[in-house]
Amino acid sequence: MSFVNIKKQYLAIGMLVFVILFLFNTRPVFQCQFNPEQSSYLPTIYGITPTYLRLAQKADLTRLSQTLMLVKNFHWIIIEDSEEKTKLVANLLKESNLKYTHLNVKTQKSKHSTLLDINVCVFQTVKFNTSWYCASGVEQRNTALDWLRTHLATAEDKRGVVYFMDDDNTYSLKVFEEMRKVKKVGVWPVGIVGGMRVEMPVVTDGKVSGFNAWWKPFRPFPIDMAGFAINATMFLDHPEAKFSRKVQSGFQESEILKYFTTTDELEPLADNCTKVYVWHTRTQKPSILNPKKLKLKHPPIPDDHIEV
Repeated sequence: MSFVNIKKQYLAIGMLVFVILFLFNTRPVFQCQFNPEQSSYLPTIYGITPTYLRLAQKADLTRLSQTLMLVKNFHWIIIEDSEEKTKLVANLLKESNLKYTHLNVKTQKSKHSTLLDINVCVFQTVKFNTSWYCASGVEQRNTALDWLRTHLATAEDKRGVVYFMDDDNTYSLKVFEEMRKVKKVGVWPVGIVGGMRVEMPVVTDGKVSGFNAWWKPFRPFPIDMAGFAINATMFLDHPEAKFSRKVQSGFQESEILKYFTTTDELEPLADNCTKVYVWHTRTQKPSILNPKKLKLKHPPIPDDHIEV
């Protein structure tokens, strides 16, 4: 056999191996396209996030947005506590490539006092200390719910779940997987909140029988805003459901949940409320030095033109 024929045989064998490897490696792609189990429907998650101007705002929103980029079928509704939409938030949303709705509404203050109106801040006594506790994000969340109802009323697919998200919390991707299971109202534990390592519903025989909460345990639903999600269509069934300035801080969760459920109807998720997939973290307020007060020989170059 000539050298040329041997060379052709090796070449043919090499091409055959290449084709087999190519088909083998691309097989999962075809499975992904045609396997009905892998292409199952994922309900839309509507994440509602109030936000306000502060030095760490962009840092918090950047961290959160990069988590949300990994969540499939997610719609971010972000509402600024502002008279108008800011360039900082608008630019961040455009660059995120997320599906989003950008809204704004300013929290209104009383015209007659430097303090917020009595309906905004409710005087409370906690043990031996007295202070004003102001509920935040009320107008912003209600504005988002108004948008949501208008959107769902005309949407072909009304299925989905609503999740109220603080912009400085920490979220595992697993919490989004859990909330897609919600039929009416689903609940799960929240870490580092209410003076506890974990605040959580107590589950007995697969049902919520109580709550492990230290801060204001007498609340109808002693649970953090990050610890539940609601079926989106229920907001169409209950157009009156909204947050209120007439309830004290810590009762906003109970205020919204009372429209949809009772304790024994809650759906315990996250392995019967034994796994923590969200943490009530808070960004420490930055301490920025004032160069004018330092009387430096060579003060820093002005940086007001740089978005931080």
